[in-house]
Amino acid sequence: PRELGLSRSPRIKRSVRVILNVGGTRHETYRTTLKTLPGTRLALLASESDLESVLDQLQQYFFDRHPGVFAYVLNYYRTGKLHCPADVCGPLFEEELSFWGIDETDVEPCCWMSYRQHRDAEEALEVFEMNVDNDEDDEYGKRLGIEDVVSADGTGSRWRKWQPVIWNLFEDPYSSRAARVRFLCMHYVQNQNRPVRNGLTQWFPILVLENPQHCTF
Repeated sequence: PRELGLSRSPRIKRSVRVILNVGGTRHETYRTTLKTLPGTRLALLASESDLESVLDQLQQYFFDRHPGVFAYVLNYYRTGKLHCPADVCGPLFEEELSFWGIDETDVEPCCWMSYRQHRDAEEALEVFEMNVDNDEDDEYGKRLGIEDVVSADGTGSRWRKWQPVIWNLFEDPYSSRAARVRFLCMHYVQNQNRPVRNGLTQWFPILVLENPQHCTF
């Protein structure tokens, strides 16, 4: 009986353990571990009925993917927490998650801001990217997007879209880098006022909006 148990041990291990070769890096895990995230690529692989026969022939599964990112993917199966590598850019990590069938919203809160940096930058560029015509009088207005241009269907205006952005620029110095620069400039200007005759105050010719929500363009 003891010899029988020893002879069956390798077969039991082969049926439980799975060897994954990702980009030349060998990873070994349990079949049950891969089933912890249903619907993902590895979970579907572990659920195949002929997996054991395939492993008997090939000894491992090979994926030509990023080996460094896969270490974080496999750790997600093991711990249930998805973290982002600090040395990998967001678009690459996003592409790898898509390949393995993992939802990006599963990223842990501690890594979410770092992961979203590229997406936020792309969205900001899309917002500030506008067509500027040859009319110099409208150039700056179009760059800021504050001119009242009605859309083709007659609904809404560009200012309506930009209104929250402009308000945050003047009200919340932490909303963006431009808002912080504006706050520092206004703080400097307010400290540079010079009293003149009749008790009046001379200011630099810069417009200061204390309550921008009460202003219309």
